[in-house]
Amino acid sequence: MDPLWIGLGMFAGMLALMALRVPIAAAMFIPGALGYWAMTNDQALLNQLKGAAVARLTVYDLSVIPLFLLMGQFATQGGLSRALFQAAAAFVGHIRGGLAMAAVLSAAAFGAVCGSSVATSATITQVAYPEMKAHGYSGRLSTAALASGGTLGILIPPSVPLVVYAILTEQNIAKLFAAALVPGLLATVGYLLVIGAVCRWRPSLATPSQPMPWPQRWRTLIGVWPIVVIFVIVFGGIYGGMFSPTEGAAVGALGTFIAALARGELDRAGIARSFLGTAETSAMVFMIFLGADMMNASLALTAMPRLLADWVTHLQVAPLLIVGLVMVFYVVLGCVMDELSMMLLTIPVLFPAIMGLDLWGLSPEMKAIWFGILVLMTVGIGMTAPPVGLNVYVVNSIAKEVPMAETYRGVMPFLATDVIRTIAMLFFPTLCLGLVRALYQGP
Repeated sequence: MDPLWIGLGMFAGMLALMALRVPIAAAMFIPGALGYWAMTNDQALLNQLKGAAVARLTVYDLSVIPLFLLMGQFATQGGLSRALFQAAAAFVGHIRGGLAMAAVLSAAAFGAVCGSSVATSATITQVAYPEMKAHGYSGRLSTAALASGGTLGILIPPSVPLVVYAILTEQNIAKLFAAALVPGLLATVGYLLVIGAVCRWRPSLATPSQPMPWPQRWRTLIGVWPIVVIFVIVFGGIYGGMFSPTEGAAVGALGTFIAALARGELDRAGIARSFLGTAETSAMVFMIFLGADMMNASLALTAMPRLLADWVTHLQVAPLLIVGLVMVFYVVLGCVMDELSMMLLTIPVLFPAIMGLDLWGLSPEMKAIWFGILVLMTVGIGMTAPPVGLNVYVVNSIAKEVPMAETYRGVMPFLATDVIRTIAMLFFPTLCLGLVRALYQGP
């Protein structure tokens, strides 16, 4: 059989398994293994299976993923996420929509020690939603702000999807983190503006609380200074060349552990939950890696990545249009897949095609970094966009009394700012590359 048809059959089989609610790792692995066997033989498949797991699981750079996840677990179990929300609410909670703004700000700050969108959504929702509910905030505004704010967990460095992208494309993790910082801050500001505009348009959605006395406001900052110190040490050390991203993640995990212990909220059971949660999430991530590796090895035999790259480079259309269509493809794919699965499956296929395009005269490295940030932002859109926005499901699993349809109506203005920001990044690469050039190339 023609390898191209086998490749298309693998994609169809993967989608069918996903529709049957088979775990995504198995949904990629099974069609990939069958396709590999169909194009080779039993012995070749066994050799691939024997070496693939060892080759993937012994990659040193991948150790940064469980370390950043552990950092986020310590922050959660140690009450740092609660301190972040309390500090933000103390300063902005008295304005209309202020608690929703505080939720977004605390999500952005928590993202600086987490790296996961779903974990950020779940953690901040558990802290912020009861407060917003108690103050009479509408379920639509509350859940929409929390689901959208959760995407800052992957936009604000560290970011697990960016680590995965860096490894797949052999790019510098620190440079990708630097490139994501400005888009992450722009996303935060955009969400705050949306909350302000929505509450001005419909004041009934949020009731302002009583202003807190200034001395009490300043006291709330005591609980968040460890996060600031950890962020400065970790990323200052990474960007300053003092240690690698993996070493920085280890330093961050240790610092967060010490800070959580100092607060007195991290007991022996909390430590056990932190390691168990890290192990479970890491296992899921690495199983997805293995499934995607099997699928990508089979696709390589079909020559689909090379054929796609050749076809794209010979298209008589503007290169930016091709990139725009890829972004639309990611939004659609986000309706059925999580961010890691999308990147692991598609980047090995699409990245060579994008690198063959002339985009703004960028060097190969700058082009790869810029494309990675575009993918990251588009993946973030998929985390909240209907019909299957994973963050929406996570938030609504906690805020059970809010109908899912209400949350989706609420996220629409937030999605509008996501689209505007992504388009701006598409046409103005310097928004994400400016800081990279300033840090690594000088004036």
